[in-house]
Amino acid sequence: MTNQIETPQLPEMSELWQTTLNWQPSSEELSQFQLLYELIYQGNRQLNLTRITEPTDFWEKHLWDSLRGIAPFLDKTKSDRRTSILPVIPNPQIIDIGTGAGFPGVPIAITKPNWQVTLLDSTRKKLAFLDSLIYELKLKNATTLTGRAEELGKQSQYREVYDIAVIRAVGSALVCAEYALPFLKVGGLAILYRGNWTEEEAADLRSTLGSLGGAIELIDPFTTPISNSIRHCLHLRKVAVIEPNQKVKLKR
Repeated sequence: MTNQIETPQLPEMSELWQTTLNWQPSSEELSQFQLLYELIYQGNRQLNLTRITEPTDFWEKHLWDSLRGIAPFLDKTKSDRRTSILPVIPNPQIIDIGTGAGFPGVPIAITKPNWQVTLLDSTRKKLAFLDSLIYELKLKNATTLTGRAEELGKQSQYREVYDIAVIRAVGSALVCAEYALPFLKVGGLAILYRGNWTEEEAADLRSTLGSLGGAIELIDPFTTPISNSIRHCLHLRKVAVIEPNQKVKLKR
């Protein structure tokens, strides 16, 4: 990829990184974030990757939001109550389901170089772009995978292979759980990125999760640091194996 248009500079937001995630990116990570922004900014003209292109919005809604989902893994003090969800795995396998323009998977790959991140999407053009993006960012720990989650999750080479599944802006929580849980090993963690969340939604999810082999580990509410939007991360634990031919009716 070559620079065809001038890209604005991302804000560093050092204080906000520290106060909200108890973490700060290194200078190398900041450089990769800026390059990621430039590549998305330029690629957006041909592929319509995202409507979020203003620097501060991009920082909050793509970078910060992506990493907020894995906040327990960033906090090296391990003093937060959420750190009980951490799997003791030296080199975990991660799948980002419905990655789109690469979020949250690419920021995760940048900040966690020992994690092996698979970016799954059904749109070949977007994955071709992500292949180029991975090359430009020199990410040795990220690969792409083309297909539909509901189909690949039934195939032996992908089923029960991953330690963590992340899924953002794909569908209802029930549908996200149905997509994510088949990919996970027993004991694995699904992280669902959500907006507002109600007890009614939680009750619906709990009523179905057992038949999917999952359980709610944590409902983590938070407010975004700039726009003050209410969001949630749902952490679902894979607790049992459900055979792929078992039919589960979900409320959509």
